[in-house]
Amino acid sequence: MKRTHHCGELRSSDAGTRVVLNGWVHRRRDLGGLIFIDLRDREGITQLVVDPAATAAEQVNTAQLLHDEWVIAARGTVRQRPGTMVNPQLATGEIEVVVEALDVLNRAAPMPFHLDDTTVAEDIRLRYRYLEIRRSAIARNLRLRHRVAKLVRDFLDALGFVEIETPILSKSTPEGARDYLVPSRVHPGAFYALPQAPQQYKQLLMVAGIERYFQIARCFRDEDLRADRQPEFTQVDIEMSFVDQADVLSVSERMLAHIAREILDVEVPTPFPRLSYTEAMNRYGSDKPDVRFGLELADLSGALQKSSFRVFRRVLDTGGCVKAISPQGLSTASRRTLDAWAGEVAGFGAKGLASLRVETDGSVGGQAAKFLSEDEKRDILGITAAAPGDLILIVADTPKVVHAALGHLRRVIARDQGLISPDRFAFVWVVDFPLLEFDDENNRYVAVHHPFTSPRIEDVPFLDSTPEKVRAQAYDVVLNGVEIGGGSIRIHDPGMQARMFERLGISAEESEDRFGHLLTALKLGAPPHGGIALGFDRLVMLLAGAESIRDVIAFPKTTRAACLMTGSPAPVDAHQLEELHIRCTTGVDADSQ
Repeated sequence: MKRTHHCGELRSSDAGTRVVLNGWVHRRRDLGGLIFIDLRDREGITQLVVDPAATAAEQVNTAQLLHDEWVIAARGTVRQRPGTMVNPQLATGEIEVVVEALDVLNRAAPMPFHLDDTTVAEDIRLRYRYLEIRRSAIARNLRLRHRVAKLVRDFLDALGFVEIETPILSKSTPEGARDYLVPSRVHPGAFYALPQAPQQYKQLLMVAGIERYFQIARCFRDEDLRADRQPEFTQVDIEMSFVDQADVLSVSERMLAHIAREILDVEVPTPFPRLSYTEAMNRYGSDKPDVRFGLELADLSGALQKSSFRVFRRVLDTGGCVKAISPQGLSTASRRTLDAWAGEVAGFGAKGLASLRVETDGSVGGQAAKFLSEDEKRDILGITAAAPGDLILIVADTPKVVHAALGHLRRVIARDQGLISPDRFAFVWVVDFPLLEFDDENNRYVAVHHPFTSPRIEDVPFLDSTPEKVRAQAYDVVLNGVEIGGGSIRIHDPGMQARMFERLGISAEESEDRFGHLLTALKLGAPPHGGIALGFDRLVMLLAGAESIRDVIAFPKTTRAACLMTGSPAPVDAHQLEELHIRCTTGVDADSQ
């Protein structure tokens, strides 16, 4: 029987129509005379009725044998349900199909879990991922992912961008995360690397004169995982020639606003707000700030510079800072709550969390009040704008610790106090990142983004003398506190690129060995160019309202980079290893080598 309709599309206007439906048995109810079958496909559920008065005995017998998740085809006539039998929970709840013929296309063994059970452990769900995809939420996310990809392609195509695939087997140029390596059988002892990003290829395409490139690219990084990371992931990769930073930001935000409009029917104002890296850290304690709520950091360092409170003075005298957030209406927070918040900031290295309460009469009390003068308390009230009934939470430490601790705490309090509107989509650009940062472990400067990022022209004179002052022509786009993309204007001048490598401690010989192909290209007429990479999985996750990118990826890995469904990674046999000139010294195959 050839399908005529999907299970989710029939309505009362179809009454009297003869139809053929295909799908899975979602549920069967045998009422003695009548048998009701909820038939499900990707579009929804339709109720089938097997009535001995209208269905042949052989078909009734078949219906009595059905179990959950059997695959069937049914032919019958649509009829309207009686008013008392309408199911308002279903889009098809006003109708049912009276079955004339029924075919079993495939039986199903007993399910390892019921598809409606949302309490099933994640390892079981990932082992049977194809069953979980049958659940409406995962399937809906994958279809949303398809729609977003199509919107990206259509939007960029209309602007003259060309979609070009770049190689998956590439050269290892390790920087940042570890590469996944692929041994070459043809070249014994040599390895390909799976690309962490198409960075060098898209720059080479600009040298090639493509001018406007994009790719929905697969990328691979061998790094520690968490909810929004996977060893293989997807990004919307964009590069443009003859542009400046404003051009890249404009294209990106117009595309993101277009996606929000088409997917969520939400109008996102453009241009997006811009924050410098320094401003973002000072105000929000994070370079990926959630700007949907207040609780901004207030700097108390100036007011406490001469404080007699030794904890604060010691921090300030050694170059640290003292900052606070002031949650409204929480002056009555319990000791247990304050201790829990202290535990939150301790996870980021803070040695303590001082608290002040603003009493109803405007006076300041709380655990830290006795260590502060009246002038200092008055200044703190002015700086934090705290009002009666508010709480002031203070961290004193190095700027790195203070920002990380309070940046995290403001998010925790906002979540727990319901300060975040789940329906709001707040985009913000963070710009003017530092170009370099000092790596104490390796005693050298490293690139904050990557070594091909261009410095701001006015900061180039600081590159040799005070490199920490140099700002990058780099930018991140943040949505609701999640970084969904980042990019930069690239270095197109070979002299500047050589100078950058030298500043990073990469010798001329090493730079030639690792990046010689790119350096050669830059010497052969490279145009000014820049671009951005948007995390496609993260973007879809936020649009879907999902908690993890695993919820928007068809076959994700676990946090240990394993696929429970296929059992990968897995050992290979000795013959395969021999062909690749590889000997295992650990693991399952070690004894056989």
